[in-house]
Amino acid sequence: MIPTDREIRALHRAHAPSPEAFEVVFTHCEIVWAIAEQLLARCPEDLDADLVRAGCLLHDIGVYRLRGAPYVRHGVLGHEILAEAGWPEPIRRFASCHTGVGLRRADIVAQNLPIPLGDYVAETGEEALVMYADKFHSKSDPPTFYTPAAFAARIARFGADKVDLFDALRLRFGDPDLAPFIDRYGHRLV
Repeated sequence: MIPTDREIRALHRAHAPSPEAFEVVFTHCEIVWAIAEQLLARCPEDLDADLVRAGCLLHDIGVYRLRGAPYVRHGVLGHEILAEAGWPEPIRRFASCHTGVGLRRADIVAQNLPIPLGDYVAETGEEALVMYADKFHSKSDPPTFYTPAAFAARIARFGADKVDLFDALRLRFGDPDLAPFIDRYGHRLV
């Protein structure tokens, strides 16, 4: 069962602590979908566009539950929200498996991350595309678009293997053209 746009928007509104939080998070999710849609149009893989759209629109739903908790927890919190909503595991995984270029048990232990021990990595093409598209926009203040080089530089602090994983995603899906999104949303590019 893939939720409709109306169901997705309603879930965001139900969990957003304020209209401002809804605007920031939901706009980011819409941007991630726009980037993924662009990449999907030229993707050689046969991916389910409706599933990718739902994944993009739901991947950051857990941000609303952070309330001071470390940001890395937003994925598992999103998984909880989607479980409580009764949505199936393939939908929930978009929340828990999009952080960075995936989190493995070894990452959680080495970085002492405050999330349950496990592997939070993309297993399907749809999950990988959502995770990848998310790397090009941040909800930071001010919201920011990232070039592939800028994101690679950011993730390098977590190890060369993370840059290699990002480079593999670039080869798989290609680089997005961010210009139309920068023009539309007016967010800066780094």
